[in-house]
Amino acid sequence: MRREGSPFSGLGTVFVKELADNLSSARMLVLELLIVLTALAALYGAIDNLRQSTAEDPFLLLRLFTVAREPLPSFVAILGFLIPLMAIGLGFDAINSEHNRRTLSRILAQPIYRDALLMGKYLAGLATLAVSLAALWLMVIGLGLIFLGVPPGGEEVARSLAFLVIAIFYAGVWLSLAMLLSIVFRSPATAALVALGVWLFLTVLWPMLAPAFAQVIAPPDPRYAALGIETPDTAIWSQILMRISPNDIFAEAMTAVLSPTTRTLGPVFLEQLRGALMGTPLPFAEVS
Repeated sequence: MRREGSPFSGLGTVFVKELADNLSSARMLVLELLIVLTALAALYGAIDNLRQSTAEDPFLLLRLFTVAREPLPSFVAILGFLIPLMAIGLGFDAINSEHNRRTLSRILAQPIYRDALLMGKYLAGLATLAVSLAALWLMVIGLGLIFLGVPPGGEEVARSLAFLVIAIFYAGVWLSLAMLLSIVFRSPATAALVALGVWLFLTVLWPMLAPAFAQVIAPPDPRYAALGIETPDTAIWSQILMRISPNDIFAEAMTAVLSPTTRTLGPVFLEQLRGALMGTPLPFAEVS
């Protein structure tokens, strides 16, 4: 019997139900507490480091995201590590749990299409992650105003908002991977292990393998090696291969957005330095 209506009929119903389940689940509460406590520790170190600094900085708020104090990494580095875990923990059993509870056939028996079910679950998970990241963003802004006492400028607000949008997109990539594996594997444990394996490979192993593959594709020039300089072709290939990892793309985007003095993310050529004043902040409108 053929269904009538839009393929996305029931999308809103699925979205609201899944969003309520995500926000009230014990799993989500544990993940949020983990991220908040870890982020607070990183922010404490950054604020303490900045308060001891006497130099004036026009982008003091942005440094809250990037400044690290041993042994803690920076706030951005912690998010780059924990956002995938949060997204995987939210989506690894999004579909196979419905199948194992034998509720998937009952849901699809209603006037709800398969596309609406998948899209509703994905959008609900992404909205949950967006709410959590927005709360963290507001926490950083609030703590910066309280402890540093310096109001942010328009450039800082724009760059910090860009940081929030990029972090949400980054979370969406890992959420989509977790949901895909939830469809492919019937067992939630298998889906979780494979998702974590992919994350570990792209985050830990791939940065070690990419330079080796780049040297195979573009062997180093002995003339550059004698000067202690990396061969340009090898460096370019290494950067291209590194960008296969979402974690590397996220790190590069954070560097471009949160470090106004950064003018290039790859190898630096003389043509890029012509007319540039070293140390001068790059306007946000020219970040690309």
